[in-house]
Amino acid sequence: MNLESPKVTIPKSAEDTFTFLSDVKNFEKLMPENISKFEVLDNDKFLFALKGMPEIVLKKKESTPPNQIVLGAAGGKLDFSLTANITAIDDNTSDVKLHFDGEFNAMMAMMIKGPINKFIETLASNMKTAV
Repeated sequence: MNLESPKVTIPKSAEDTFTFLSDVKNFEKLMPENISKFEVLDNDKFLFALKGMPEIVLKKKESTPPNQIVLGAAGGKLDFSLTANITAIDDNTSDVKLHFDGEFNAMMAMMIKGPINKFIETLASNMKTAV
């Protein structure tokens, strides 16, 4: 299953945006209002839970400064990645688009597509003010 957020324009350079997203503790600022738990587990790993959903652990898998950061599931039953693609517009502006990629059976995909789509849209839209 592949999902993409709308592209958002951030009033910061690509380098500043990359630095913000590279620090996993900053993801707490991007979370939706219905977050019930957020915990930094390591320099590159955090756990979060939304109300009514299981806890998810994300780990920074790779990064390509200043254009891309890839987070992936760290353990658990679901295997997926969340990639932030950062594009420099000029010295003080960048665009970010989030891409979710996961392998799920048809029933699971049908159940989680809507909530995940809403989740990545919220992360992207919260970047406008948080970064």
